[in-house]
Amino acid sequence: MKPRIFDLNRRELLAGLAGSAAGLLGGGATPVTTTQLALQARPATLALRPDQPPAPIWELAAVSHLGNVHLRRGDRCEVTFRNALPVPLAPAWSGLNGAAIADPLRGRAPTAPDATEISIISIPSAGTLVADFRLFEDRLKQPARPLPIIADETSPITVDLDEVLLLEEWRIGPDGIAIPPGRDPKDTTPIYTLNGRTSFELSASVGDRLRLRFINGSQRSVLAIKLEGHEVQVVALDGQPAEPFPARNGALVLAPGARADAFVDAATSAAFLLHDGKEARPIGRLAVSGKPGRRAPLPPPQPLPSNDLPEKLDLKDALRCDVALGAADTGWARTANFSTASAPAFRAKIGRTVVLAVKNPAPVTSVFHLHGHHFRLLDRLDDGWKPYWLDTLAIEPGQTQRIAFAATSPGRWLIESVLTDWAAPRLVRWYGVE
Repeated sequence: MKPRIFDLNRRELLAGLAGSAAGLLGGGATPVTTTQLALQARPATLALRPDQPPAPIWELAAVSHLGNVHLRRGDRCEVTFRNALPVPLAPAWSGLNGAAIADPLRGRAPTAPDATEISIISIPSAGTLVADFRLFEDRLKQPARPLPIIADETSPITVDLDEVLLLEEWRIGPDGIAIPPGRDPKDTTPIYTLNGRTSFELSASVGDRLRLRFINGSQRSVLAIKLEGHEVQVVALDGQPAEPFPARNGALVLAPGARADAFVDAATSAAFLLHDGKEARPIGRLAVSGKPGRRAPLPPPQPLPSNDLPEKLDLKDALRCDVALGAADTGWARTANFSTASAPAFRAKIGRTVVLAVKNPAPVTSVFHLHGHHFRLLDRLDDGWKPYWLDTLAIEPGQTQRIAFAATSPGRWLIESVLTDWAAPRLVRWYGVE
């Protein structure tokens, strides 16, 4: 079948949903494509229990790359997406700010079964990205794996090993079949994997500096991950650099879809421990050989290069709005029923600071994900913010968190809300930047 090639600038302008041509295509004359990425939605299997055959799943795979997918900040990437599954789908990207292709529900039809589409995206920032099918959960007949994507810095970072560590949660029935999220998990057993394995091993030498890119690829559960006996220095959250700081008690707590980059200096063999809020369990191992990999230890970690997000936010003159996650009769819809004809959560003028009071009225923790922009988590008194950027946040029952961001990407963007309950539906709304 002949691929459909979208002129994103024209298509989105006609739909009235686009980011600016300058943000998507670079402005002026169309720049030359600098890299290519071939993605495929396809059936697969995963060995989840030793006493049963591999479970059928769906996956988003990069057929043009061996190993991890590496793009580069500043790339203009031609993405060829092939849908080899029986339902219409499109990848949703986390961490790719300002690119219209990142929000497939905003008027861009998903790719039909047995069809191929080609699109162009820009990579404005370095960091750890994720592409997945979570916006099409209502259509999934099997649970689907996300695809980690690394956008490299323009200057190399001094580490001995750069490794993605993808945490995933599966619900397995007595028949060995895995059920997708949004379905009743009755009589299922939760199983967790690290890079697709129930027991993963990573090898290093004594003294090696590791850049570990932790991703919570589970769809509903807040997970904590810890490497025993090692100090973990966090250097980025949700794909954006942070001033390096030690993880509390060496553990990283990640909401579904959240990412954390950390530097670890390998000292001794140790277990990766995962905690799902109920119990801790070994899920992998760092195997460290006794022979030093370098002659002298590296100096303390330095901050990663900036992605040029604003250093300051004007809270005094900010647009302030309340957003109640998943509250009835407030515009939230299941992804299958979403339309931009619905009322927006809010509208902001381009360049203005937006402060949101995000409340979780539910009796269980809820996860909030903002498309199009990263945000700062404000201090309780709104007199400052945490020294990092986020795009995903877990909010405890009955709690309200205040966040702020600079509305720099024009267009209509999604907000996601989902409870940390396997059977809960994923809900969406939209907001406008004009």
